[in-house]
Amino acid sequence: MDRRQLLRATTALGATGALAATATTARAAGPGPDRSDPARPLRVQVVMFDGVEELDFAAPYEVFSAAGFFTPRPVEVRYVSATGARRVTCAYGTVVRDIRPWAPDEADVLVVPGGGYARRDSPGVWAEIDRGTLPRALADAPRPGLTVSALCTGVMLLSAAGLTKGRPCTTHHKAEPDLEEQGGLLRNARVVDDGDLVTAGGVTSGLDLALWLVRRELGPDAATNLEEMLEYEARGTVWTSRPTR
Repeated sequence: MDRRQLLRATTALGATGALAATATTARAAGPGPDRSDPARPLRVQVVMFDGVEELDFAAPYEVFSAAGFFTPRPVEVRYVSATGARRVTCAYGTVVRDIRPWAPDEADVLVVPGGGYARRDSPGVWAEIDRGTLPRALADAPRPGLTVSALCTGVMLLSAAGLTKGRPCTTHHKAEPDLEEQGGLLRNARVVDDGDLVTAGGVTSGLDLALWLVRRELGPDAATNLEEMLEYEARGTVWTSRPTR
């Protein structure tokens, strides 16, 4: 067992006493079907494309994957692509293989990272908008029980799909004028939760987006235990249209 696995396992054992309370909280949290069944997996899909920013997708993947140590509810996380099973080359040259086919009907949470927005002629968000495949797939994805989320300039892919028009949202600060011009209702917050649409700011906000969704879907104990394990405290304001307790 490597050091990270040992740390996770040790922290998870320390949290065992809180799991019953976590399960009760999780059953009451979040929209969508089957929230009363703690045995039903929380299914998370992280959307991948050429030029995607490494931290944008890796941070949410890490948070959701590690969440399974702190809840009795199974958590399934996978990378998916709107252009089928493939590999992608990321913004700084990282190659990610064995990405799964597009299947938002099998997800509870869809996470759309950003990348490449400052380079119109390079792989990334602009190239995906120009190609049109991913925005069309995102436009067709919403259904009852699915939360569509995005961070950084991945929010601009949701905008291209028409999903942010007339909705409270946020994005990387350099893309905010574009988001407003395209009809998004910009909120000055680190994370903006409008129910089935959740958006977050710049690159590192992927940690805060994922921690907020873990708190919402799996309960506050899972989120606070994750913060302890990751040695990271969620930062910034969460604006939400949902009632909070």
